Amino acid sequence: MKDPYLRLREEMVRGQVAARGVEDVRVLEAMRELPREWFVPKGLERACYEDGPLGIGGKQTISQPYIVGYMLEALELTGREKVLEVGTGSGYNAALLAMLAGEVYSVERIPELASGAKAALARCRRKNLHLSVGDGYGGIPAQAPFDRIVLTAAPPMVPEALFTQLADGGILLAPEGEDRQSLIRWRRRGAQLERENLLPVQFVPMLRGVSPRDPPK
Repeated sequence: MKDPYLRLREEMVRGQVAARGVEDVRVLEAMRELPREWFVPKGLERACYEDGPLGIGGKQTISQPYIVGYMLEALELTGREKVLEVGTGSGYNAALLAMLAGEVYSVERIPELASGAKAALARCRRKNLHLSVGDGYGGIPAQAPFDRIVLTAAPPMVPEALFTQLADGGILLAPEGEDRQSLIRWRRRGAQLERENLLPVQFVPMLRGVSPRDPPK
């Protein structure tokens, strides 16, 4: 059966991601292959290919395709890395990470979002992707150290607990700030952390704690 969204994916990758300078072939191929419509609420399947973020419920969004591609390229993934993602959200970025890295651990503070992401990710059949519900401010110390850490929501400042879980030579990528946010890439060199300001961004805020489950309706 022909994929009805294949053309939209190809146009998204060509016109929104590659055209703006993302060159990593593995990133472009993964975005071309993975059905983005699996990760959005019913009725938004075509809208998810538009050039912008899209609400997925719980005051959360699936990020603009270009930003997803840009951040994946900025992580400099080779296929062997152990990755921590803080903020599973829709699961779309987690699925792409699982296609591009070695092992991926993703933590989400909103149980309903985690359940939805788990259902979508089951369609990907990726055995190297591990989801959990928890407070992203604490990371997942039991699985540390990580070669890559990526935040999909913006804290005022990156929590110290996450830096302690970053392996030597590793990269931590995070939107940081409140009213004005910047995408920051940190590299660990032994005891030192090198900071690189990449570009201005606008992400939902990174909140503390685990959100209580909504009561049954």
